[in-house]
Amino acid sequence: MDYQIIIKRIDTVNEVEGYWSDKDFIQLLERFNYPDGATADKESLPELLEMAISDYEPNEAAEIVLKYKLGDELNEGQIEQIGHNMLIDKICEEYPEIGMQGTLFHVNQLLFKAYNGKFPNAKASVVHFSMTPIAGEVQKLTAENVLKLLNKGLSDRNLIKRLFEDQMSQSIPFPEAQSIVWELTTEDDKNYSLITSENWLNSEDITESEFEAILEEIEDEA
Repeated sequence: MDYQIIIKRIDTVNEVEGYWSDKDFIQLLERFNYPDGATADKESLPELLEMAISDYEPNEAAEIVLKYKLGDELNEGQIEQIGHNMLIDKICEEYPEIGMQGTLFHVNQLLFKAYNGKFPNAKASVVHFSMTPIAGEVQKLTAENVLKLLNKGLSDRNLIKRLFEDQMSQSIPFPEAQSIVWELTTEDDKNYSLITSENWLNSEDITESEFEAILEEIEDEA
C-alpha cells in the first residue's frame, strides 16, 4: 500500500515523562531504605528518591535500580558489571541485547539526575509524524511497519539502516523493530509519536520530511 509520510518534528529529551510510576518510586524508596514512601505526597516521590539514591555510592545505586528493573533477566555478575560500566559509557546505547536498551536508558537517566551528571547523559528522540494511505483504508501500523516506511526519508548514515539494511528495505520480517521503538502511540491511526534512542534516530538522520513510500506485505520465512 502507498503511504504519504510527513515527519513533523523530532524532539530530543533527557527523560521520558511517565515512565516511572508512583508504584516504582515507592518500591525503589524501600530498596534504598526509605520505608515511608507509601505515605508521602505523590508529587514529592521523585525528589525523595533522588535524595535517597544520593546517599549511596553511584555504582551501588546503579546495581539496586538495575536489579529492580532487570533482576529477572540479568544475573548478579551482569548487574554488577553493568552498574560499573554505566559510570563510564552510555551502556544503554551499546548493550548488545537491543531489547534491554530502552530500560537501561531510563535507569541511566534516573541515576544521571540523582547524581547531577556523574553518569553519562543519554538522550531519546520523540518523533512526531503522519502516515496516510494514498488509496485504501487506514490501518494501525506496527513498529515494523513504521520503520520500513521511514526508510526512504533516512540518511544512509542512520544506524538502523546501516545495521538492518535488508530488513528496512525488503519485504522480510524485522523483529528487532519492536525493541528499537520503545513506544509508538496514535489516536487516529494516521498521526503517530515514536520514542527511541537518539542513537537510533535523530534529526540529522532525516533527509526528507515529506515523501511517499510503499508498505509491502511481509513474506513468510521458509
